[in-house]
Amino acid sequence: MYVCGPTVYDEPHIGHARSAYIFDVVRRYLIYKGYKVKFVRNVTDVDDKIIEKARNEYKGEDLNSAVKKVADKYLSAYHEALESLGIATHSPEVIEPKASEYIDKMTVFIKGLVDKGAAYQAGTDVYFDITQAKNYGKLSHQSLDKMEAGARVAPLENKRNPLDFALWKSAKVGEPSWDSPYGKGRPGWHIECSVMSSDILGDEFDIHGGGLDLIFPHHENEIAQAEALTGKPFAKYWIHHGLLTINGQKMAKSLGNFVTIKDILQKYNSDVLKFFFLATQYRSPIDFSWEIMEEKKEAYYGIMKFLKNVERARNDEPLLFRIPDTNKILDSDIKSEIDRLRSKFENYMDDDFHTPLALTSIFGICRICEGIPFYETYEKKKHFDTLNYAQENIIALGEILGLSFPFDETEEIDPKLRAYVDLKIKEREEARRAKDFKKADSIRKELEEKGIILEDTKDGKTTWRRKL
Repeated sequence: MYVCGPTVYDEPHIGHARSAYIFDVVRRYLIYKGYKVKFVRNVTDVDDKIIEKARNEYKGEDLNSAVKKVADKYLSAYHEALESLGIATHSPEVIEPKASEYIDKMTVFIKGLVDKGAAYQAGTDVYFDITQAKNYGKLSHQSLDKMEAGARVAPLENKRNPLDFALWKSAKVGEPSWDSPYGKGRPGWHIECSVMSSDILGDEFDIHGGGLDLIFPHHENEIAQAEALTGKPFAKYWIHHGLLTINGQKMAKSLGNFVTIKDILQKYNSDVLKFFFLATQYRSPIDFSWEIMEEKKEAYYGIMKFLKNVERARNDEPLLFRIPDTNKILDSDIKSEIDRLRSKFENYMDDDFHTPLALTSIFGICRICEGIPFYETYEKKKHFDTLNYAQENIIALGEILGLSFPFDETEEIDPKLRAYVDLKIKEREEARRAKDFKKADSIRKELEEKGIILEDTKDGKTTWRRKL
């Protein structure tokens, strides 16, 4: 499996997080299903954007060393961000080749295309001859005639055809460059992925992934040059994820809506961000807002509270919230239902990794256990095997999705909210003692409108929880 990774010239943002996480889930699920997965995610560390960043960040320094500093700095930031999300960045889980390490193999690949007549030299540049590509446009489902009609040749380009693309670009003064049979220069963008994927995975491999915006021209050009050289089919399956927007707009620093992974993790744990991603099928576009993140946080904590209750009951600790003893389902039936939900989880994931539906299975396990009266000593012993089974399955399914369900009590309740609710409970108790039941009901309703549910225990005490 080969995935187009980052171009390392800036802080990693949530668009990078979605892409890396989606393919990590695919990798995890394939391993869960019994496949041996060789996973490659490349790094573009030779690029115009990196050069421009180096000029701005390290003014006056040698450009070659400045480019390396920029690439190293932001690759380190990318690794740190992915590790904070629990996404693998190093072998043996992930092979991560850099473009700069493959220059020699790229020049060999390019020479092979020239020798076959599929590419040509124009001065010190080398272009792929699009007329030599079989079925060009088959991935993006575009007509070659229409593409040619809309294509333009940029100034200083010596292309034969407007759709021909650069395999090797001649050196510019002061910019990083390497020797080649065609003179000093650096590779075009498209060639790096064909070379790295074929070198590590072979001429034919199973899955190629990337963003929807890479279908044309990047992935289309990868296919053209790889198949022209080898005469073999390139990747068997293509996985493209939808793009991410911020409040309906494309993310850009100029718009003030550039959200980094660090920004997110300062407010939420990594599982909440993953819940946000999982709630949309990977092929679809996804729109980020802080309001949506709050909604996903509440949904996520619904599961967390169930898991924490099981953990607390196991340790004879007070529960986070009391579960009503209305469940009349036998434990054996609950276990059978958990097995059915786990099977449905797999069915949903088998159907093009449909994570929104897969999540319903995890919520379903929580829901069927809601009425088990495990907060009393006798009943806890009676039903605890079932609760353990539910917890084990939720954690196992979560692990497939890269969810860790951290037991962090400090994230549960805002101290100001706790103080406010405690005050309202005290007022309600005073109203009940005074037999002012209208006021007591009014306080209960007021809290419920704010998402707080009050529950009166058998011993006359009042507990509360957030509405799930």
